[in-house]
Amino acid sequence: MSAARVVLWRHGRTRANAEQRFQGQLDVPLDEVGRAQVAAAAAELAALEPAALVTSDLSRAADTAAALSAVTGLPAVPDPALREVHAGAWQGLLHTEITARWPQTYAAWRRGDDVRIGDTGETRGEVARRAAGAVERHAAAVPDGGTLVVAAHGAALKGAVLQLLGLAVTGWSVLAGFRNAHWAVLVPVSGGWSLAEYNVGPPGGGVGAEG
Repeated sequence: MSAARVVLWRHGRTRANAEQRFQGQLDVPLDEVGRAQVAAAAAELAALEPAALVTSDLSRAADTAAALSAVTGLPAVPDPALREVHAGAWQGLLHTEITARWPQTYAAWRRGDDVRIGDTGETRGEVARRAAGAVERHAAAVPDGGTLVVAAHGAALKGAVLQLLGLAVTGWSVLAGFRNAHWAVLVPVSGGWSLAEYNVGPPGGGVGAEG
């Protein structure tokens, strides 16, 4: 039992994304633009004939997954291990507010250092291992040759990609941030994973702010 393809799909836009506000694990819903983005993305992903669909339990990811469920009939299985990075005291703040109050830590986070954010939040390494572990667990349960779609969050998915490729999280800037409603495709190779596609998605998916 193992997936032949894993699609890592970031949620659509939220109001917090549009405002450049750090969401972290706050439960922020999709906005009108986000709902349109995920509907367009779901139409494309349905053509991949996914065999399984899992999602973060935060509503912006769950509602993203629901758009694919609506066109495929696949149930979306929630998994809290796919939540966004926990950002501690940064959660709910504008990125400009974080820069003003935690200039050194925020600068380190932006350049990819493995620092603990928001005083009590997670490090990049912690979220990468958590999210990658969930992806591998669900991929192992997919019937051979099937496609797994994972609906989750920008920082969690980017960390998972690096972890699954065997790359250090300190190389964060090697990959661009996930755009809203865009996805990456991983395929299994001997002893690991290979990145087949990255930041693929429908027209109109804005970059959005990580977190």
